[in-house]
Amino acid sequence: MLPRKAEDPEKQQAVNGAGGHGARNDLVIYNVQMPKASAKATKSKAIITPLNPPSKEGGRKRKEKEGKGGEKTEPKKLVLIDAHAILHRAYHALPQFSNSRGEPTGGLYGLSAMLIKIITTLKPDYMAAAYDLPKPTFRHEAYKDYKAGRAKADDALISQMKRSREIFDAFNIPIYDKEGFEADDVIGTIVEQVVVTPAKAGVQKGKKGEGALDSRLRGNDRQVDVIIATGDMDALQLVTGKKVQVFTLKKGINDTILYDEEAVKARFGFGPELLPDYKGLRGDASDNIKGVAGIGEKTATELILKFGSIENLYKTLKKGKEKLLTEGIKPRMVELLEKGKEEAEFSKVLGTIRRDMPITFSFPEKSWSEGVDISKAEKLFSELEFRQLIQRLKEAVASLQKNTPPAEDGSAPLDRGDAAPANEKSPLRKGVLRRDVGGGMSQPPKAAPFTKGDKDISPSQASLTEALATSNIPPKELKETAVALWLINSNLTNPTIEDIYNFAQTRDWKDARKAVFKEVAERNLIGVLEDIELPLIPVVEAMNARGVRIDVPYLSSLSKEYHKELTLREKAIREMAGVDFNINSPKQLGEVLFVKMGLKAARQKKTAGGALSTKESELEKMRELHPIIGKILEYREFQKLLSTYIDTIPEMVAPDPNKSDGFERASGRLHARFLQSGTTTGRMGCESPNLQNIPTQTTLGRRIRNAFVAEKGFKLVSIDYSQIELRIAAILSGDKKFVEVFRNGEDVHTAVAAQVFNVSRDQVTKDMRRQAKVINFGILYGMGVNSLRQSLSEGGTAITREEAQAYFDEYFSGFYELARYLDETRTSAHTLGYTETLFGRRRYHEAIHSNIPYIRSAAERMAVNAPLQGTGADIVKLAMVRIDAYLKQEGLETDVSLVLQVHDELVFEVKESLVEKVSAKVKEIMEHVLDGKNTHGVPIVAEASVGDNWGEMKRLDN
Repeated sequence: MLPRKAEDPEKQQAVNGAGGHGARNDLVIYNVQMPKASAKATKSKAIITPLNPPSKEGGRKRKEKEGKGGEKTEPKKLVLIDAHAILHRAYHALPQFSNSRGEPTGGLYGLSAMLIKIITTLKPDYMAAAYDLPKPTFRHEAYKDYKAGRAKADDALISQMKRSREIFDAFNIPIYDKEGFEADDVIGTIVEQVVVTPAKAGVQKGKKGEGALDSRLRGNDRQVDVIIATGDMDALQLVTGKKVQVFTLKKGINDTILYDEEAVKARFGFGPELLPDYKGLRGDASDNIKGVAGIGEKTATELILKFGSIENLYKTLKKGKEKLLTEGIKPRMVELLEKGKEEAEFSKVLGTIRRDMPITFSFPEKSWSEGVDISKAEKLFSELEFRQLIQRLKEAVASLQKNTPPAEDGSAPLDRGDAAPANEKSPLRKGVLRRDVGGGMSQPPKAAPFTKGDKDISPSQASLTEALATSNIPPKELKETAVALWLINSNLTNPTIEDIYNFAQTRDWKDARKAVFKEVAERNLIGVLEDIELPLIPVVEAMNARGVRIDVPYLSSLSKEYHKELTLREKAIREMAGVDFNINSPKQLGEVLFVKMGLKAARQKKTAGGALSTKESELEKMRELHPIIGKILEYREFQKLLSTYIDTIPEMVAPDPNKSDGFERASGRLHARFLQSGTTTGRMGCESPNLQNIPTQTTLGRRIRNAFVAEKGFKLVSIDYSQIELRIAAILSGDKKFVEVFRNGEDVHTAVAAQVFNVSRDQVTKDMRRQAKVINFGILYGMGVNSLRQSLSEGGTAITREEAQAYFDEYFSGFYELARYLDETRTSAHTLGYTETLFGRRRYHEAIHSNIPYIRSAAERMAVNAPLQGTGADIVKLAMVRIDAYLKQEGLETDVSLVLQVHDELVFEVKESLVEKVSAKVKEIMEHVLDGKNTHGVPIVAEASVGDNWGEMKRLDN
């Protein structure tokens, strides 16, 4: 039997609070007896016993307080933010991107975006933030293994946790924390003081000190509604009617939900006051709270619905097993409950949020929006390089201060994703994180486009468009200056007019433009600007205006086919699993694969929460373990193609201007937006939709290209550079052996395979060539031994780290001049802080000096690859400029149009009678872009193809 009296009053107080001070009627109070030191002791856990089980009613029903004259007054709204939980959620939900100085900012961006969403959605009168502190809490004192299963926070998260307090300071939001307690306890105590019974929650009137109640709260409990904004579900136990609600994240960091008491009941089947009991029975793996062994969600819910609280459950059990058996509880469950009584009670107290902490909540004198200095937040966002958030912040605060509806939220969904720039319609137009097209570190997320009439325009375009409409700035000057600023700092993709002014530190346009071009000259970028970027502006504008014709009926047919296949995969997966579950839920999928079916690959990675990952890359490792894995991967591919392209592109096609009703869209054109300054590498970006991300590695993905068609009487002509980055590597490094391969017209992957596997070239197998291709591009992208091992193993044949190292050694022993060039590039980036292309384009790598290893390593990989990708970008862009000049010179503008630029490929819509002539000339121009440069004799090769659609083209021999 558990003892009723704690041996150490201080230890009792650690769990229960200050002698019951401020305790709620429905808050269970426990005695705690800490175990004595013993050589036989295997656990360090307090022995506890409940003293006052909660009442059946739980929370209290309330009505709004009547104002003068009997009229009801609208309650004020207080939002309490669990900053620690939201930042933690954002950090693990988003890619590990950083700003140009190498400072990790992913979690900070997510927290800031969530804060703005709180302002626009909840419209708070008052706000306060709560934090966990790094030191152990009273729960750790009572149970040493509390949260023991969690991975240690890495340096990037810790640094952002510290920096995040500056965000709340900039927003004039007070912060509350207390050593020995968690943010949930801080929030629970504030809720107790503000809403429950202010006169009872504090000490007697006139008494001062911690725990004292702010005088402005006394008697005002019915005038304040509370919303708790958090990143997890723990705070749901604090929900009380509609008086205390919880605003939390459902998925990622974009999908939110507001819980009142009815919503909690709808989700769990019982009220908020029983959630600690629920956790006491089933436990909580994320906090390492054990619960009763063998009892999961289903059984815990059944027990609570039948018996209510844990105290009532065990009171019933004490009367005899028959009481539970007659209620339908299985004998096995009854046995588990008997054995797990102590764990159930102890788990409940660990999972119960404290509401009686020794803190004083100081109610603000005036509303949050009246006290905020928006310039402080703008300054911090500029420092963190959250450019897109600044405008959203202004709109949010303005709407709150004027009491007007906020502008449509253009926030980007901050889910993990592999897409490059995309600000598109559902799901494309919602926007995703933009990444460097060439791989490496991610850039800050980008907001979705503004909407003007029926046409979307991206934030940068919106800024430039509005600037042109409201000022006398010549359009040509504005566009040129924006491109010039991007050349100075390519991390500043798609610069806005505000970016120009901020850079120049002046609001005078002439002075700002002069400052930008002066800096271009000082950085020796005039050649790149005048020869490539400035003449490219009208070329890109014309391509965007022209668009490309889309065969909408084809996509409609493809949609039906793929949806049918998707349904078949879904059915097959559920049959193989033997259970009905949500295939799109990583949690449920993980339970089926790893728990029910017992599948697990070697070196299976885990999520931040400690669960085995179900990402595609991890499932690929398991493909051979069971047929269900292949079906899941196929299901995901069909789903992604449908949602991202097949079902979305038709909605983005402009109506045919020749059709009066605008209903027939089959012959309309898609006007994707190609972005000249859209990436950090110099390459073109694309959005609405991002055509550069259409899959080409699978048959299913390639079929989407068939929807891109030519006008009647025209053909699509594609001219694609062949192995351009490998050729550039040979040119920049001057490696004699590498150069010789290209000069002789040999297959570079076969040559590398022969070197790496130490065989003659006629002995190279298809698998050897495949692996050599991975090695070639992996090394040029700065890939390390472990990454190379993983990439090679994904092809089907697992290799060891030692084998991967041997491939590296063989590669560089044969191409030692290339190895020396890559090392020198890395060293130079450390010294100068930037790398240059063959044409002089610079990319700065401030993150290369970061003291965080993974950020520094990523910057080094980018530094190695930047000259190769950047030179490739220069070549493609210069070719576009020269081809445009040729077409104008020959008067072919109406017969030949550039419609797509994807990676190293240019696609033209050409009048049928001119296909051979134009394709031959364009191919010639593209292959001679480097004339005058020292190429060491390495030829630049382009391959031309022609067809009625982009997916079905035949090679042109010219």
